Amino acid sequence: MKRIAVIGGGITGITTAYTLAKRGLDVTVYEKHRYAAMETSFANGGQLSASNAEVWNNWQTITKGMKWMFRRDAPLLVNPQPSWHKLSWFAEFIAAIPQYEKNTTETARLAIAARDHLFAWAQEEGIDFDLKKQGILHIYRDKAGFDHAANVSKLLAAGGLERRAVTPDEMRSIEPTLAGSYYGGFFTESDSTGDIHKFTSGLAEAIQRLGVKTCYGHSVTELSADETHAWVTSHDGEEQTRDTFDGVVICAGVGSRDLAAKLGDRVNIYPVKGYSITVELDDEASRGAAPTVSLLDDATKIVTSRLGDDRFRVAGTAEFSGYNRDIRDDRIRPLTRWVEQCFPGVSTRRVVPWAGLRPMLPNMMPRVGPGRLPTVFYNTGHGHLGWTLSAITAEMVADAVDS
Repeated sequence: MKRIAVIGGGITGITTAYTLAKRGLDVTVYEKHRYAAMETSFANGGQLSASNAEVWNNWQTITKGMKWMFRRDAPLLVNPQPSWHKLSWFAEFIAAIPQYEKNTTETARLAIAARDHLFAWAQEEGIDFDLKKQGILHIYRDKAGFDHAANVSKLLAAGGLERRAVTPDEMRSIEPTLAGSYYGGFFTESDSTGDIHKFTSGLAEAIQRLGVKTCYGHSVTELSADETHAWVTSHDGEEQTRDTFDGVVICAGVGSRDLAAKLGDRVNIYPVKGYSITVELDDEASRGAAPTVSLLDDATKIVTSRLGDDRFRVAGTAEFSGYNRDIRDDRIRPLTRWVEQCFPGVSTRRVVPWAGLRPMLPNMMPRVGPGRLPTVFYNTGHGHLGWTLSAITAEMVADAVDS
């Protein structure tokens, strides 16, 4: 029986461990936190959104980033302080612009393929994660945004995704609580939402039932491999241990770049910070005024999910500021203001802020499959679609490991 180490206990690490264990492999997961899903998989926007498969590699993104560089509340904020890592990442980002259409279509295809696996796992393992299969509504305030979305819809359709244009009146019938005036929207009925932390935690319990060894609270301090084995050295705060495996899968989010370098691979992941607020719907009026259909506001780069009856998740923005994990008030306030403008009946008296670092590769596509050595594999770099793509990339990397 192959012994495989999985580095990382977020959504990609836990789904990878699950697929490997289901194939009969002996799996050990290393996670530096005491529990699974405590970083980027803790409080994201909650969308399982094939409709958000558009990659960011276009000149429009570059123009907006430059225009917004000195606006502290900008939807896309780039810290102007240079670093070699950031400069190399943006150079490769620009170089990937010619692949924009192909990569958008491929991402949509992957997102659709992931759905059946994820839903089947949740049903098989009895995981309650506040799943809502009520679609996602993209909203646009002007013709330019709507027209761009129409072009994106063609690329998504090439990947197998159906979404339809809707008028302002149709938007109100889909989500009656939405306030404001809009040019139009696009509705994807097949998309859904849920709580990523609940899902990952539930699957983390399932892998233990399947015999996976979970080393929580273990920081990986050294990693090496050759043609036949991989070695993982970890520290649990008290003692250091070293173990030998037949292979290792790197699923360490923004930490994957440094681990890959130890193994002789270049995985140019940059951390792109995203923020969220969880609005606690404490009163009946707020519960009635909050949407049940998930939204994506392209102009502000804000997404929403209704999590159960009493929580409303609002997330978004992108911040290029290195590995800084600070929760900045000037980045949280626009999310709260957005709620107050679009859903004025919702009380924002009790709001829980959060920030996480999305692991993004320059071409916006995840790195899935073998590394330079036959004992090293990667499932990382999913960017803003980690949960959406996780089930299919876990299956893909399991195919590679178990071949």
